Amino acid sequence: MQKRISTLPFHDTPEQHQKLLELIESLKGEKGAIMPALHGAQDIYGYLPIEVQKEIASGLNVSLEEVFGVSTFYSQFSLTPKGKYNISVCLGTACYVKGSQKVLDRLVAKLGIQPEECTADGMFSLTACRCVGACGLAPVMTINDDVYGRLVPEDVDTILEKYTA
Repeated sequence: MQKRISTLPFHDTPEQHQKLLELIESLKGEKGAIMPALHGAQDIYGYLPIEVQKEIASGLNVSLEEVFGVSTFYSQFSLTPKGKYNISVCLGTACYVKGSQKVLDRLVAKLGIQPEECTADGMFSLTACRCVGACGLAPVMTINDDVYGRLVPEDVDTILEKYTA
């Protein structure tokens, strides 16, 4: 699955920017500094917007292409912000066979976003994952720490209402 780049405007606070600069400074000259810089930056911002990747590249004196290549290669890095409620739909074998793609399609239609995107209001983000380890409850989705199993597409509307009320 190809990673999407956020289309939402990037918002940076002076505190976040200062933490990023300190992180980069602490890693200057270290071999393999890109990975810890990206991990630290994602901890600061929650994702890796292109503006942050440019800052890392400049600060570590490496190319933006190298930083972007690492951030897009490893699955633990996100290029899009997460919403207040991060919805993850399992597309692992057990869930897929039991209809999780239809649940995901309903969420896409209801929220107006694709997987790896966030709603413009920042309320919801959507992720399609490979396994949540609850195969006996297939199909499964999570919203933050809440787990919903044995889903049918029609369950989506009722579940979302709990988070929009």
